[in-house]
Amino acid sequence: MSITLDGVASTRLPDRLGLEQARLGGQERRPETAVRIGYNIQMNCGALTENAASKNHRLVIIEGIMGSGKSTTMRIVAKALEDAGRPALAIHERTDPHPVRATDELEHWFEPWRDSTAEQLAHRAVSRWRSFAEETQRSGYVPVLDGQLFHGDLTHLFLMEASFDELAAYCERLAQVIEPLNPLVVYLRQQDVERAVRIVCAERGEDWVKYQVDWKLKGPYAVRRNLAGLEGLIALYQDYRLMTDALYDRLRLNKMVIENSERDWARYNQQILERLGLEGVPRAN
Repeated sequence: MSITLDGVASTRLPDRLGLEQARLGGQERRPETAVRIGYNIQMNCGALTENAASKNHRLVIIEGIMGSGKSTTMRIVAKALEDAGRPALAIHERTDPHPVRATDELEHWFEPWRDSTAEQLAHRAVSRWRSFAEETQRSGYVPVLDGQLFHGDLTHLFLMEASFDELAAYCERLAQVIEPLNPLVVYLRQQDVERAVRIVCAERGEDWVKYQVDWKLKGPYAVRRNLAGLEGLIALYQDYRLMTDALYDRLRLNKMVIENSERDWARYNQQILERLGLEGVPRAN
């Protein structure tokens, strides 16, 4: 049965997808280069567990909705990899030019629906990911990505009203492209999306909220559902998170989900570092 996100009778995905929610952001882009964490590198093989030594991840992707802690977690993971003697490349979502973000190629990157169809954007994105994966295989670095599997071009595909089948097919193609890198996908998740969005909006202020609303609620998905204001942004992200939950469930890669509503960052960081086999590395609080 074909499952789509393009119905307009309701703004709630459970009505259309039958998904159970329990199943399972940055401001205006500015130039920011990918950052190499640390330069004095000494190999420390003792920092890796036996399991990690035999199955090193050549790519780490930190996923989650806006304000979920992706950027901070990315930097901590990259620093820990460097401390373990594994050269890492921290790639922020605002890195410009970005190695995998296909909207960078468009005149209206902020509103890609003005320049491209969802199919065209997906094709561009897969091509960029393929080049990125090939370059990573040739290099000695472990890129640590701030989103981009979900939070990136897939977000724009969602805003452009790509069907769920199209989104799932796109995600599956990306997984196939990066599979040789043995990636680890870390999915930062909050059970209560409304609460999570309200918290990040309160922390980042009215100007940031206006920026998000003016951007994301101008897309076809929000316009056809008459989503407006902060309440519309919350509704959008409730739908979006149900979609990414479903994609995460289907993802055939090494992955881990962290429910981080309690904001116990030291514990979450420890879980990620242990999963990467970095048990000998000092904990980052």
